[in-house]
Amino acid sequence: MPYCQVEDCNIFYEDMGIGETILFLHSGYSRGIIAFSGQIQPFFNQYRLLLPDFRGHGRTTAINRDWDTAVIADDMAGFIEKLDLGKVHLIGYSLGGGVALHLAAKHPELVKSIVTIGCGGVPDGTGSEDYEPEALLERNERAFIEKIRVQNMEATGGDWKHHMRQSIRDWRMYPCLTDKDFEQLKMPVFFIAGELDTYASRDRLLAMQNKCAKAEVWIVPGCGHRPHMPTENVKEVNERIKNFLESVKG
Repeated sequence: MPYCQVEDCNIFYEDMGIGETILFLHSGYSRGIIAFSGQIQPFFNQYRLLLPDFRGHGRTTAINRDWDTAVIADDMAGFIEKLDLGKVHLIGYSLGGGVALHLAAKHPELVKSIVTIGCGGVPDGTGSEDYEPEALLERNERAFIEKIRVQNMEATGGDWKHHMRQSIRDWRMYPCLTDKDFEQLKMPVFFIAGELDTYASRDRLLAMQNKCAKAEVWIVPGCGHRPHMPTENVKEVNERIKNFLESVKG
């Protein structure tokens, strides 16, 4: 599989399909192909799908292993420019939704449309203390620790504690967008969240919608933080996203 060198970061990515490009931006505690396994088969016959692993995640390596939403957004802007992709569609889940918003606000010339899933648009550190390395060890969360260690072995060299500290810091600080940032989001935007998702509540999505020129909101009934996954409502979410992309295609 290919890599793309952007500054000090050697970004691993999956590349499949033909057509207009969708850049999939994964969640925390994940990596590209894991976060969007439910979208690959339904979309790759109509679009070119790029699924990178972020700095500090998966198979991407970097000299500087520190990261946050803003740093990753800069990495992704460099990725788009290095591969000469022109304008791309962004689909971002959770952390990736925040990355999409920051990327589009800073580099609107690179973005054709945005879909966010499970992103409330504001920092909310609720529950983050439970994921501090010391808290995980105290609760003997060995399975979770091993998953994070193995999943990000290439990126972190197995230093799961550093990874978690970066994640907790980002969780508490991002996304962090000003009204001026939202004014840059003049491209079509589709905010999606499950109705049971407390981080991406209806009120938060509507607040973002009010700040964007061309934004739609859909609250997915009966779903939580990951409505696009096979365990929740993948089929309808995919259809809604396809319809949205078709409306801005061309």
